[in-house]
Amino acid sequence: MAEISDTPAPGPMAQWHGHLAAGRFMLQRCGACQGAVFPPRRLCPTCAGTELAWEPASGRGTVHAVTVVARSPDKGGPYNVVLVDLEEGVRMLSRVLEVPPEEVRIGDAVRARVQPLAGEPAVVFAP
Repeated sequence: MAEISDTPAPGPMAQWHGHLAAGRFMLQRCGACQGAVFPPRRLCPTCAGTELAWEPASGRGTVHAVTVVARSPDKGGPYNVVLVDLEEGVRMLSRVLEVPPEEVRIGDAVRARVQPLAGEPAVVFAP
């Protein structure tokens, strides 16, 4: 007989943060419809399937939208905020680093990596 635990399993967001803390960019995939799922959740938004498994993301994407946030130099200067369409078919909000913020364009090909951002591990992109 299976043992029942008083400690609930970590939810999808806790698992996502655990993967990031280990330096892994992972996405969920639905076992029923095979669709990628982001942000992490318990049910597939396409078919309401509950068998969501984690798999490594390709890291490849395309900038869908971009804006530059103005910030004074003493606060770190301007930075971009982007929506990236991932190869897996989901979209995520992030930043593109390694280029001046105002040089990021819609349609740019980008590649993801996990690195600290504001003291926490995050998925960021580079050209």
